[in-house]
Amino acid sequence: MPPLIHPTAAVHADAELHPTVKVGAYAVIGEQVKIGAHTSIGAHVVIDGRTEIGARNQIFPGAVIGLEPQDLKYDGANSQVKIGDDNRIREYVTINRATGADEVTVIGNFNLLMAYVHVAHNCVISDRVVITNSVALAGHVVIEPMARIGGIVGIHQFTHIGTLAMVGGMSRIDRDVPPYMLIEGNPSRVRIINRVGLERAGLDPQSLQLLETAHRILYRQKNLTMSQALEKLDSLPEDPHVRHLQKFLQESLSNDHRRGPIPGRN
Repeated sequence: MPPLIHPTAAVHADAELHPTVKVGAYAVIGEQVKIGAHTSIGAHVVIDGRTEIGARNQIFPGAVIGLEPQDLKYDGANSQVKIGDDNRIREYVTINRATGADEVTVIGNFNLLMAYVHVAHNCVISDRVVITNSVALAGHVVIEPMARIGGIVGIHQFTHIGTLAMVGGMSRIDRDVPPYMLIEGNPSRVRIINRVGLERAGLDPQSLQLLETAHRILYRQKNLTMSQALEKLDSLPEDPHVRHLQKFLQESLSNDHRRGPIPGRN
């Protein structure tokens, strides 16, 4: 047994581990698992099913990755989990594989999933996302880059969360979260733009000002429907962030598989 694998770990002979992978005590790694260079697997971790994990990931003790989805429709299909590079997956995180044959649950790159996070079947988490302790993602949730999810949040299936959005702790997310906005409450509401997060991400002052103007149009002009407010955004100076916000909300309203956007007022 290679010296980087603890003698109490159970690693299937057909699992594909790069020689630099470290595996802790009593970890269990299944037959179809592939793990890339310099990834660290903590004690008592279980990784099974058709699971691919990239390079330089840190998977902390007790995490469980790639097991069957908690979905009554699951019929034993050979579905997948794919995890990119440079992620930190903390203690007791659970990541289920997808439901249908060859469908995938995806975790991108440079993400932090804190302790007790649950990622259900068919979720897609992009890059540089932070999900705080005890957050539960239902099936088919999509999270765009650099979003931040506060602790003890429940996220409804098929919900989309936009880039650089901030979801306050203990919120209930049952509809789409617009990019660049701060959302909080039960029921959740769009409160303001996520100015602190946007400044930390390096958005220029002109983009910040335009997003504040877009927020006022979308959520403070009570005489406008959401569709009318989105049309009014066309009058703003060209800015990629405003256009992304506009497109996200348009798709949320028009796509039958989306749940519609969280409102900004009662």
